[in-house]
Amino acid sequence: MGYRANGIDIPAAYCSGYSDDVDVIRELEYPLLKDTTYLDHAGTTLYAKSLIDSFSRDLTTNLYGNPHSLSASSQLSSQRVDDIRLKALRFFNADPEDFDLVFVANATAAIKLVADSFRDLTPQGFWYGYHVDAHTSLVGARELAGAGSRCFMTDEEVGSWISELDSGSGVSDPPKLFAYPGQSNMNGRRFPMRWCERIREQQDGKEQNVYTLLDAASLVSTSPLDLSDARAAPDFTVLSFYKIFGFPDLGALIVRKSAGHVFDNRKFFGGGTVDMVLTKENAWHAKKQSIHERLEDGTLPFHNIIALGSAFETHRRLYGSMENVSLHTRFLAKQLYQRITALKHYNGTKVCEPYVSQGSNYSDPATQGPILAFNLRNSRGMWVGKSEVERLASVKNIQIRSGTLCNPGGTATSLGWTGADMLRHFSAGMRCGDDHDIMDERPTGILRVSLGAMSSQKDIDAFMVFLEEFYVDKPPEGLLVPLSENLTMSPQPPSFYVESLSVYPIKSCGAFRVPDGQRWKVRREGLAWDREWCLVHQGTGVTLNQKRYPRMALIRPTLDLANGMLRIACRDGSGIEKRTLDIPLRRENMNSLTTSLCQNASKPSTVCGDKIVLQVYTAVAISSFFTDFLGVPCTLARFPPHSSTRSCVRPSIRRERTPIQKPSMPGSFPQFTSSSTPISAQTTNNNPILLSNESPLLLISRSSVNCLNESIKSTTTSSSPPSPDSTKRAVAADVFRANVVIAENQPMAERPYIEDTWRSLSIGPGHEQLRFDVLGSCERCQMVCVDQYTGIRGDEPYATLAKTRKAGRKILFGRHISPVHDENKEGEWLGTVMVGDVVRPVYEDEDEIC
Repeated sequence: MGYRANGIDIPAAYCSGYSDDVDVIRELEYPLLKDTTYLDHAGTTLYAKSLIDSFSRDLTTNLYGNPHSLSASSQLSSQRVDDIRLKALRFFNADPEDFDLVFVANATAAIKLVADSFRDLTPQGFWYGYHVDAHTSLVGARELAGAGSRCFMTDEEVGSWISELDSGSGVSDPPKLFAYPGQSNMNGRRFPMRWCERIREQQDGKEQNVYTLLDAASLVSTSPLDLSDARAAPDFTVLSFYKIFGFPDLGALIVRKSAGHVFDNRKFFGGGTVDMVLTKENAWHAKKQSIHERLEDGTLPFHNIIALGSAFETHRRLYGSMENVSLHTRFLAKQLYQRITALKHYNGTKVCEPYVSQGSNYSDPATQGPILAFNLRNSRGMWVGKSEVERLASVKNIQIRSGTLCNPGGTATSLGWTGADMLRHFSAGMRCGDDHDIMDERPTGILRVSLGAMSSQKDIDAFMVFLEEFYVDKPPEGLLVPLSENLTMSPQPPSFYVESLSVYPIKSCGAFRVPDGQRWKVRREGLAWDREWCLVHQGTGVTLNQKRYPRMALIRPTLDLANGMLRIACRDGSGIEKRTLDIPLRRENMNSLTTSLCQNASKPSTVCGDKIVLQVYTAVAISSFFTDFLGVPCTLARFPPHSSTRSCVRPSIRRERTPIQKPSMPGSFPQFTSSSTPISAQTTNNNPILLSNESPLLLISRSSVNCLNESIKSTTTSSSPPSPDSTKRAVAADVFRANVVIAENQPMAERPYIEDTWRSLSIGPGHEQLRFDVLGSCERCQMVCVDQYTGIRGDEPYATLAKTRKAGRKILFGRHISPVHDENKEGEWLGTVMVGDVVRPVYEDEDEIC
């Protein structure tokens, strides 16, 4: 029987057996969940505040020494380790007479320990079988199987193989190890625990030659693991405690003692695992007796093990038992599955494509855990890119996971990819964790939502609101409207001018606004001094960006051309200047401050995936300046002269564009399809770029920014009333980090997004005007949510752009442009531009500038 809270009927399964209502527990124990929806418990669950407090008190009131000693502090550590080892076995109902527990770093380390031992067990090695829905770490063990391996594609294949085990030729065969997950970390499907017992039954009366390994890491995060029947239990069970408690980062290998002889031929031994070692006359050593003593090489992570003791107690106090956690998460998972699969677009098309194994049921804990794997489609049936969903969810403070989820076989099977398909994708540049979301018009990865002990009804509601707001298409308004009528036909064509010019000397740092009245040089790479420097991580060599380090916005460079200096100021969020640094503009003055990184350097730098050559400033004063301000080890680097191997992509063919649907929201991005008939070809060459992402320059329109801000203010979320921190406010044009902001001379007749129809443009007076090609629209990411004056990240304008400026699978705002190089003109500079210059666009249906 359930109960009522705040006028709502709450089922008995919801936080049944918990010490308090889950929302109260969250408020007291998980303060970091405030304003955050955490749905990645399959990655790791969260640790309770009282767990950390308890562990801290333990460390500050007891003196713990290295266990490999007879001192009082060492003996105290040894005693605690022994006690917690027993407590861990009892947590899984494992009798210490039948099982031993080995502490390891994580489940992967435990898998490797078993696989390494099987490799050394016999001269011919071992045979390895694994289920297709295995974690990557289980798949990796096949590389050590000298006698071959097999991937079982279905449960039926496993069943047939087990039934044929008694027909084998006997103990002369190489030992066999069969491994499978207790629960798929991809979609939560739970596998038969009886497989281990059946394999053992097939060997009754014979010497054991087939062993079982259960990957329980995903299963134990929300479900009890009962090893009370030693005969039915796996020979080896691996798991990670942080999946259950959030902390400590520690794993375990639970060994059925009757299978412990597998480790007898293990060659390596470490400190603490032997009783005696001879190093001179004879190469001999005496191993310790117990399984865990022989396998726990070196000093144990005894502080982490002591923390595990606090974790057991805290978990029991808050949640009572794993059975309670299982009931709670199963109720929420079933509700989430029912609600998400019921979502439909205005035309009846289903929004969600779930990946649920045949026979799995969210009401049955034996077949399904609290994980939901799925992808999304729009109202036209097109797949929505996983990266877009994860990025937008992150902007809205919703934590989910996407990709192949460290489950390559399960993901490929669910998505229908063959090995040949995946090799073709790899050859085309696809890598784990990248943005190749759709290939061959099919998704390359999966979205995953997973629940944990402290998940609540509010998490489910928040995620559903997110999906409904951004991914459930509403009925379109109006009829098909040709683009030419919508944007370009006007009794009085608008005139445009340059409202502002901005240079970003240091990539991803603040802007230098070109003063009014000063003409600024333009070269093939863009505006003079634009993105010529960057910050690089001193460990990896990768360039830093605001997406990861929003505080970079507070680093403000100034170009002092008169004195030949790049003057860099670091300001806090209130705009108060903290420190300044002067860097010479002339390269001749760099020699004492820099060293070259060649392309063969061990840690080459990269920009947007491109390997580049940089001159890195090695002076300690320079690296300390940026490191101290950002809190990340980094230093300044500069693009060497005349060394660019990067170039922008220029349009090679103009295609006829056909409007599809008038947008349902004011200021929406007009959607087009490209026909296969080329209208005309352009013959201009690609321009080089330095450290910019895609093109020499980025242009935005003041009218478009104004329209977007009206949309931001007019759109409201359907969730609970927003908090003061989430109030929707207008954004400054600076968040788009454009080089050129254009405005209209007739502000009362603004034409937002008119720039989407431009093919090229010229800037400047008369014979001095410069010509620029429009390369295409700028694809936006969550970096636009960083306030350029405070360095604080919000959810706008990305959230509104996702609803109003989506074309296909891209969110677009602003236009990439590239200066047209006159081959007959000598010199490095193509010309100059200035604030106030006239802008003359050429539209898609025009042939030349008027």
